[in-house]
Amino acid sequence: MLVSGALSLTPSAAGGVWYGGRAIFAGGVSFTNVIDYVTISTTSNATDFGDLTVGRQWVAGCSSGSRGLIGGGDIGSAVYTNVIEYITISTLGNGTDFGDSTLAARDKGACSDGSRGVFTGGGTTGSPSNVLDYVTIATTGNATDFGDLYHTRTACIPANDSTRGVFGGGYSTPAGGFSNKMDYITIATTSNASDFGTLTVTHNRPGSFAGGDRGIFAGGDSGSQTDVIDYIAIQTTGNGTDFGNLTVARKSPGASSNNTRGVIGGGDNGPELNTIDYITIATLGNATDFGDLTSSRSTLAGLSGD
Repeated sequence: MLVSGALSLTPSAAGGVWYGGRAIFAGGVSFTNVIDYVTISTTSNATDFGDLTVGRQWVAGCSSGSRGLIGGGDIGSAVYTNVIEYITISTLGNGTDFGDSTLAARDKGACSDGSRGVFTGGGTTGSPSNVLDYVTIATTGNATDFGDLYHTRTACIPANDSTRGVFGGGYSTPAGGFSNKMDYITIATTSNASDFGTLTVTHNRPGSFAGGDRGIFAGGDSGSQTDVIDYIAIQTTGNGTDFGNLTVARKSPGASSNNTRGVIGGGDNGPELNTIDYITIATLGNATDFGDLTSSRSTLAGLSGD
């Protein structure tokens, strides 16, 4: 397990770059089509980026470093979508249709190695899915089956480095309820996920991101909102370790990083929040206020790029 101190923040040679200096926050409660952005290295309020093709909540996002994908979600009246859309992160504008996931669902998670984007199946009404599917981010088209999660659950949100994605927390019904389980995949290789370890708290819908080999899981819901931030060493299976606390307890934020600093935006603390926090990934400690989203919302997608 990684301990505090020196931390390499260079992606491994085997993988690509899945992050950048601009953080994107897309969609969220209540069925909004809003896309916001911030520059991660500075503190400030978010600015309007454009609009999704359709307003949706419980969405997932990932990035190639230049193209961002936003997939799945609830578009209203418990109608779940399999639509994936994309944006060019360096250019303000609206989302464009990319293709479809293999399953229409909400509460998906997504990770990327810079080339391939992998989405969890998420959940349909009362039925968490173990499905993983993938796309090649540079090429529009429909998703292809990747394999299955090790622990079947919805709302397990991944942190990834340039080669491995780790899916943390979640919810399973009827057995198990809130989860502290983690499982992992090698993003470039289609296969079923393997067991990784457990988080320090049992919850679903955390915000997650990574820097170097350190993965971060922040906030979540275990019947009430938590402010706990955990970290893991992505390349070393094991349990989570306490990192610090958010400025306010919340579930369902969007989150991303520039590989050095992580930002956590929005979330639900009873009221919907517009709060953005940040942490320095290499240094254990509590989060600090960054600024505000353009609107208060939760269940939004977070990703970054340039």
